[in-house]
Amino acid sequence: MFALTFLGTSASVPSAERNHPALLIEAAGQRMLVDCGEGTQRQLLRSGAGFRRLDRILLTHAHLDHVLGIPGLFSTLRLRQGAEVMTVHGGPATLDTVIQMLAGLWGAGRAPLPVEFVALAAGRLIDAGDFVIDCFPVRHRDTDSFGFVFQSPSRRHLRPDRLAALGVPDGPLRGELAAGRAIVIEGDRTIDPEDVLGPPSGGKKLVVIGDLETTDGLSNDVAGADLLVIEATFLDRDAATARDYGHLTAAEAASFAAANGVRQLVLTHMSGRYEDAEILAEAVRIFPNTEIAADFDHIVV
Repeated sequence: MFALTFLGTSASVPSAERNHPALLIEAAGQRMLVDCGEGTQRQLLRSGAGFRRLDRILLTHAHLDHVLGIPGLFSTLRLRQGAEVMTVHGGPATLDTVIQMLAGLWGAGRAPLPVEFVALAAGRLIDAGDFVIDCFPVRHRDTDSFGFVFQSPSRRHLRPDRLAALGVPDGPLRGELAAGRAIVIEGDRTIDPEDVLGPPSGGKKLVVIGDLETTDGLSNDVAGADLLVIEATFLDRDAATARDYGHLTAAEAASFAAANGVRQLVLTHMSGRYEDAEILAEAVRIFPNTEIAADFDHIVV
């Protein structure tokens, strides 16, 4: 299960209702940010999420609307004696931007709290047991941008009807079968896990993509996602401008979701030049199960 709290859903210019980009993701007792725009620390407080157990930031790219909240957050975490070590993941150029920003405030190699910088490369980023995170490169202007795939494993559960039919008693033997190991009962009768396990179920896939100029080549990463969070900064009537600035239209985001078997689409990075209703109308014509993210929205996958 993944719980998402949208802390900032604006494009590069914030509004009275929308803060700069940031998304809090909670999974298996861990809490992490995807991006950290200006004002993120206040959004954490306003959302009720607070700063507890916050020790990882995944950065999509280095544009300032996605990273400028890091110094303030770090300073506050130090005052609150928060994370022992903050881990920041990003492309090499993205991390260099953050390191220079911190150095300009606290000196070279210094920060208000211990920080570990981990450069992204396509593939597995984190294996936390209960979930994994993979990353993949995306194209957005001159940045080294990445998207993220969060997946929880599907599990196979024991079928009570089969256990009863085969006479498997309650107790440790059932635990052995659940763990995938064969057992022997009544002296010489072997029960194989395949005899009593149901089909895989329960696995979830969440894909989060920041700014991007094209969806070409990303189908394998997004296919079958239970939830896709992606930008939709422009409407189709302004597609030429979207290309100039390296962004998607709502129609492109919706078509991408529809073509890749996504179950639910959430659009973010909203531009103040449009009304939400316009953006939503363009998307739902192509992909009906679409929502527009607002600051402080909470979604569970």
